[in-house]
Amino acid sequence: MSASAPALGTIQVAPRRGWIAFAVILLGAVMSLIDATIVNVALPSIRTSIDASEATLSWIISGYALAFGLALIPAGRLGDRFGHKWVFFSGLALFVIASVTCGLSQSDGELIVSRVVQGLAGGIYLPAVSAYIQLLFSGRVRGRAFAIFGAVLGVSSAIGPVLGGLLIQAFGDANGWRWVFFVNLPIGIVALIATAILVPNSPKQTSAASGVDLVGLLLLTGALSAILVPLIEGQDQGWPLWTFLSLAGGVVLLVLFAVWERGVVARGRTALVPPHLFTHPAFTAGTFLALVYFAAFVSIFFSISLLWQAGLGHTALQSGLVSIPFAIGSIVGASQSTRLAIRIGRTVLVIGAGMVALGLLGVWLVLLLVPATDLTNWDLLAPLLVAGVGSGFFIAPNVQFIVATVDPSEAGAASGVISTMQRIGSAIGIAVIGSVFFGNLSFPAGRRPTPTDVANAFATSATAALLVSAAFAVVAFLLVFTLPKQAGRGRGPAPEGAKQPEAVPSA
Repeated sequence: MSASAPALGTIQVAPRRGWIAFAVILLGAVMSLIDATIVNVALPSIRTSIDASEATLSWIISGYALAFGLALIPAGRLGDRFGHKWVFFSGLALFVIASVTCGLSQSDGELIVSRVVQGLAGGIYLPAVSAYIQLLFSGRVRGRAFAIFGAVLGVSSAIGPVLGGLLIQAFGDANGWRWVFFVNLPIGIVALIATAILVPNSPKQTSAASGVDLVGLLLLTGALSAILVPLIEGQDQGWPLWTFLSLAGGVVLLVLFAVWERGVVARGRTALVPPHLFTHPAFTAGTFLALVYFAAFVSIFFSISLLWQAGLGHTALQSGLVSIPFAIGSIVGASQSTRLAIRIGRTVLVIGAGMVALGLLGVWLVLLLVPATDLTNWDLLAPLLVAGVGSGFFIAPNVQFIVATVDPSEAGAASGVISTMQRIGSAIGIAVIGSVFFGNLSFPAGRRPTPTDVANAFATSATAALLVSAAFAVVAFLLVFTLPKQAGRGRGPAPEGAKQPEAVPSA
């Protein structure tokens, strides 16, 4: 079976072997996607087990998302140049090693470093999944493979909290959180062996233009780190002067990054983020949409997990079960999103983003109006189901509509930028929500807090945090109207490094 992918070449394999190779790389993808959400229910256990600080809890998720996002575009370029198989294999091996070191961590610092490395590794090997779909399949079969990939993305992210709750329930609060990471070891070993044996090599590019813009990557990493560090640490340290200087320095580095990228293009080389993409106002708005939507989406269960376990005293499994309505809604919405996008165009994104905003506002109202000690899963079922269906409507087709704002020849670069912005949005969202959550967490002075005091304190914090998440979702809803009414048939985002896209789902 052949596939038309001019930038990467074509792999000639029998159909059966192509699907086997696809299943192998999907197994690796599932691990990185589950790890983005499985940790939420482990946060309270980590907090008590290693006496983790409040900032550490934010770093565990934000550090993973930021490293993941920054690795996506250069990893895709490295795959083009050196072959996607061994970039995938190397990233997956590093992910497994980092998972083990996460599970063995005895302190805040060890866990944060291991978690950042784990996110970096996930970002290294995930682009190979989309690249191999382009290389192994063509026509309608390729579309079917991308549809499967999209379904796997949604299901993996949705089941993460439930799986985490089951593992902690099975192994206990003290060490169960470690198995959230250790579970990747046996799965990863199987995936590595299968990759070496069953995944074919991909063609390589050796042109200078396919190289990685290392200076641009360093400038972008420095800028985002300078912004993220004070957002996470500022509340914990009382917002000293260095936090404001760091934020200002981050803005300066972003300006230097933009200037550098223009210079890279002027020298005839490939920029990390092509500046000409942002000459399209709708694309610029679309990238901001990707950022704020994922800031809202990823932060929901950070707040709910801390409230449910640390505040209300429920188990990790009970906390994971709270997310089931959202998970079911996401799966249902995603299953219908492509068909609706074809029939009603951008309206599916309007409906989806609107439902997410309404659902989060509903969760906020429940937390505001229902006494903390009376809260149950049933109180959140309806708003989380609404938000879940909306998220399913939105996540699968949103990249296609954002990419439709640029020329077809720019689609590959555009989709890489959007994927990176999604991860950066996740990191910034958790940083902001964590700061709001812990900034509002206070207990009565002069006495030992009672369980009711604890419940009320965490409910107050979660209420404030959910309001910010809902505000992000409302902004995302308004930004949807900047996108074209139709994405166009046959056009969609390409994997990082590919030039001719068909339909790549986002996560």
